[in-house]
Amino acid sequence: MPSSRPLDTIPPEALMADFPPPHRALAQRLRELVTDAVPEAIERVRPGWRLIGYDLPARRRGVFFAWIWPEPEHVHLGFPRGIDMEDPAGAMRGDGITKLARWLTYSPGDAIDEALATSLVVEAARVAMLPRFGR
Repeated sequence: MPSSRPLDTIPPEALMADFPPPHRALAQRLRELVTDAVPEAIERVRPGWRLIGYDLPARRRGVFFAWIWPEPEHVHLGFPRGIDMEDPAGAMRGDGITKLARWLTYSPGDAIDEALATSLVVEAARVAMLPRFGR
């Protein structure tokens, strides 16, 4: 899997080591979906948030557009500007919980709707690159 991260960061596998195999499998498949959908994405662990974040190589520091967040009960595929995204299926959660972020949640044993997840990842990348006044 392509990854562009500085050598002093935590590898995603190290973050995932604390979770049971079903969580790791979900997170791994989501990682593949994100990097297949947006090959230029830069993957890195955000240790303070305990999640895997994805940036686009734009602007001075990059543009954060997606995350994979394992938790004890489930794994989220999330989008920091989810409120600005097209979600024709109404699949994303977070309305009434957060102001901007939206996400999909997968529990162990859930099937990932790969077409839906991929389309939302592509949409998140598109929205992340919009100028602030274009959102």
